Amino acid sequence: MPEAWGRVLQPIRIYLFTVPALLVIGAFFVYPILLSVNLSFTNFTGVGVANYIGWANYERFLSRSRYLNSVGVTIKFTFLVVVFQTLIGLVFAALLHRMPAIRNFCRAVLFTPAMMSFVIVGYVWQFIYAPYTGGLNAFLSAIGLESLARGWLGDPSTALFAIAATHVWMFVGYTTAIFLVGFANIPSDIEEAGRLDGASSWQRFRYLELPLLAPSFTVNIILSTVGTLKTFELPFIMTRGGPDRATNTLSLEIVNNLFGSYKFGFASALSIVMLLIVVAVAIVQNIYLKRREDNQ
Repeated sequence: MPEAWGRVLQPIRIYLFTVPALLVIGAFFVYPILLSVNLSFTNFTGVGVANYIGWANYERFLSRSRYLNSVGVTIKFTFLVVVFQTLIGLVFAALLHRMPAIRNFCRAVLFTPAMMSFVIVGYVWQFIYAPYTGGLNAFLSAIGLESLARGWLGDPSTALFAIAATHVWMFVGYTTAIFLVGFANIPSDIEEAGRLDGASSWQRFRYLELPLLAPSFTVNIILSTVGTLKTFELPFIMTRGGPDRATNTLSLEIVNNLFGSYKFGFASALSIVMLLIVVAVAIVQNIYLKRREDNQ
């Protein structure tokens, strides 16, 4: 009998090891989401009673152009960052893969911006983009292109691109590192076969390495997309969402409503909208990119 009970309880004991992880997930992930969902149907301001108001917060989100515009700005900002960060990281990784002598040094250099505080990065690039004393305009004037100088963060047509460039500069090291791991996982005999067949460096990259980097593309694109969709630090530090709301992302709207207006209920509704957007984009990307991996 004891042996029989032991065989019955063995699977149960295995699942008991998941209890600590489930408690952590429940306390720090599931419970906050459920609390936000509950608050999103109230007019809670941080103090007093949270009165139930139904779908009013979501109706407000859908009826005000400023909030819908913030979704558009967030998508545009995410698209710029993901495309350029992925392409630049791929180029850096391809070059460093072929230069092992300086690979570790350059990888450390590329990682340095990511280890800096958002506040420091934001203020440094704010100075670089300054209209009169900024380093970028001074550089353009020094090479005879002063006609291109402008107030980069004060112009609605360039402010979002300027912040996106800062974000790419800050995190392109992560993308490069992931691609370098992908290059390292490519079997050396495949590259050697390409060399023996007379393939040039570009041909090996285009027809051998690039298809085998599909898993690295999946990881990079999903991580950078999810991270960029939620970002608010650089737009908050560099432009406060201006000029003319050109850099006002949805995450920045959440922060402003939460800490600026103390509209906890409405901020919770915006957070749920943000969560749904992130989950939907991540699922679609994962399905498409995994299918692309299988077809390579």
